[in-house]
Amino acid sequence: MKMPQPRRLRKKRSPLLNWKLADGDDGSWTAFVPPRRKRLGKVRIAWRLLLILGWTLPCIPVQIALLLLPGRGDAWFSRIYWSGMCRILRMHIRVIGQPASRGADGRPVVYTSTHSSWLDVPALGAKLGASFIAKEEIGKWPVISWVAGLGRTVYVRRKRSSTARERDEMRARLAAGDSLILFPEGTTSDGSRVLPFRSAFLSIAEVPVLKDGRTAIVQPVSLVYDRIAGLPAGRANRSVFAWVGDQDLASHFSRLVQERGLRATVLFHAPLDPTLFSSRKELTEAIWQIAADGAATLRQNRPARPLTVTRPEAPAVEAFA
Repeated sequence: MKMPQPRRLRKKRSPLLNWKLADGDDGSWTAFVPPRRKRLGKVRIAWRLLLILGWTLPCIPVQIALLLLPGRGDAWFSRIYWSGMCRILRMHIRVIGQPASRGADGRPVVYTSTHSSWLDVPALGAKLGASFIAKEEIGKWPVISWVAGLGRTVYVRRKRSSTARERDEMRARLAAGDSLILFPEGTTSDGSRVLPFRSAFLSIAEVPVLKDGRTAIVQPVSLVYDRIAGLPAGRANRSVFAWVGDQDLASHFSRLVQERGLRATVLFHAPLDPTLFSSRKELTEAIWQIAADGAATLRQNRPARPLTVTRPEAPAVEAFA
């Protein structure tokens, strides 16, 4: 009879045995996930969904009531809601710089942020009491459309014929005291670069929103997901955060909620006065350059600080507190 070996003497399974030949003909190898780990992954996904549902449902009537009441209680509560969502997703938000606010001069703010994922919404919503500008398709998504509607999201179409109507709606929001969050890239990216900003998205910055003819101020924002499992995020694992191509929301969410130690860094740069730029194209280029440089610094895990316009050809601008 063969006596069992003590546990400390048992041969450990080689990590190489956790890989198997893929079914395709390319001869590639793919990771083998034990059935038990798959089951645990499904439990984590279901648990996160229950937490999100349990947090969202009680918040809906509160937000509806605040929308019906005067004042800015809805903006205050939306920050609480998105902060709770970040906690459920186990994502810490680090802030560098100071977000601009509607000061004594009464000018509202248009925040122009880099865009790589649907995670940008809870990350920015937790720190800014502002409404998002989103594409029309989001208004047709189940559940998400309810949350976006309660946050007074402004939907925009890709058709040129509707540009004037949407611009008037955004102008009315700014004139009423709301600030707006805009993603000038127009789409998500892989997180390793910042796509060029579209000047058409910044047409609202040229429209007078106050009775004295003044416009809103514009603040560039760099948003980068720079930690995963508590370690610096690199090109190899940046896809955990990025939501690109034809990837569906369910598969992206399923992968994300199984990770821990997530962190997003929001870098607020010095606000700009649009009236000090000779054209919308010049304004768009200045905002893109600042946001892209700040994002590159964060991706490289270097010390970051708020940036201002430093190009010689750009006019000097006043920073707003």
